[in-house]
Amino acid sequence: MLHFLWDSISFSTLLICLVVFLFVADYMKNRNPKNFPPTPLRLPFVGHLYLMVFKDPISSVQKANEIYGDIFGMSMGSNRFVIVNGMRLVKEVLVNQGEDFLERPEMPTEIFSKIGLINSSGHLWKAQRRFTLTTLRNFGLGKRSVEERIQEECRFLVDAIKDEQGNPFDPQFTLTNAVSNVICSLTLGNRFDYHDKDFRNLLKLLHEMIILQGDITAQVQPCTTLFPSIMKFLPGAHQTIFKNSKFLKSYMEEQINKHKEDWNPSESRDYIDSYLQEIAKDKGSDTFREEHLIMCLLDLMFAGTETTSSTLRWALLFMALHPEIQARVQAEIDAVIGQARQPVLEDRNNMPYTNAVIHEVQRKANIVPFNVPRMAVKDTTLDGFFIPKGTIVMTNITSVMFDKNEWETPDTFNPGHFLKDGKFWKREYFLAFSVGKRACLGEVLARSELFLFFTSLLQKFTFQAPPDTTLSLQPMAGTTIDPEPYKICAVPR
Repeated sequence: MLHFLWDSISFSTLLICLVVFLFVADYMKNRNPKNFPPTPLRLPFVGHLYLMVFKDPISSVQKANEIYGDIFGMSMGSNRFVIVNGMRLVKEVLVNQGEDFLERPEMPTEIFSKIGLINSSGHLWKAQRRFTLTTLRNFGLGKRSVEERIQEECRFLVDAIKDEQGNPFDPQFTLTNAVSNVICSLTLGNRFDYHDKDFRNLLKLLHEMIILQGDITAQVQPCTTLFPSIMKFLPGAHQTIFKNSKFLKSYMEEQINKHKEDWNPSESRDYIDSYLQEIAKDKGSDTFREEHLIMCLLDLMFAGTETTSSTLRWALLFMALHPEIQARVQAEIDAVIGQARQPVLEDRNNMPYTNAVIHEVQRKANIVPFNVPRMAVKDTTLDGFFIPKGTIVMTNITSVMFDKNEWETPDTFNPGHFLKDGKFWKREYFLAFSVGKRACLGEVLARSELFLFFTSLLQKFTFQAPPDTTLSLQPMAGTTIDPEPYKICAVPR
């Protein structure tokens, strides 16, 4: 009898039962808990991927913000997110309830490693950050010695751009190399010539990884928490990211091995030497190990290179598109510094307009629009809503930096946003370096680089669009928001 019943069940019936089971299982696993923030309609398995415009994720979040308010939920695959908007809630997550949202989420890829400085959590993160800040300060961070390193690199950069003789050129890798040399001198112990093919290739691979993160296949990959191993066998942008990631890790491993060859435990030439000392001092510890050093180096290189060089590329674009603003910056440079000497950081206090322009470039470029993701370390309440432990929390920095109630002309490039009575005006709503315990570790270095590189370039050149060319402010969304590749003319002054 049972045999007869089994034979009578058709394959299509079994398939329907399986599909129904999977849908019910997905619903039960991913249904929102009671009093969770409002959430758009979720599709089975893919969540809210259908709502995302991957080439312009800011617009997707902005639309949801208008419909659901300043706090709402979303999901990608089986990952649950809460997105908060506006200064009040962003500050609540990053500062007031900062301890509740201090950790980083775990993404099932080898790119988002849970070691290093950016994506680590708990004791490991605190130890790495404390060690890194102390070490970089020992090597002159925030002091005259690092300022001199930046000034030296400014001279190399000006000479390299002078060689272009006013002809159209793509400034991307020259600027990236210059900025990267500053952090490399601190971490690896040396700078790299702009014609060094190996190092330029390294920078290209790093930039490629950052841009490819905006590709839909790379975006979907971290969401496949049910079967993450499958992604290793599927084609897509993530395969190039995997390959580049392995190369970059291998490069840093080579740098560490070179240091070991002539390493003197009683002396420290750079960050690698200091870290090797810490490993030797703390043998058997899980906190300081070579694999952690590799990721710390990559994190420092990424954070100390891409964000600042991207901001400088935006700065040159804005200057070429706003010649009247560029001329006013140059007039202030001529009045305070002149043409005979190099800019120094002390000049910043006497150059409110230039300082305002740099801040407005950062605000308008908005290169890290959603900050780096956080994760709830325990069940908690945010603005009256229940946030379960493990929920990924995104702070929408864009909603603060473009707040229509705070900025006079939020969608316009306007240095006046940072000026009051002719003096530089420090704005609370300027969050380019984030805020709270996990604010940008290299803020002091980045601010110094932006001022010295920007003023050194505008002291010597006027930036213009090439003949018969219209420059575009169209962004490229990746790990950061970069300008699309462009060519520009640097006309000697």
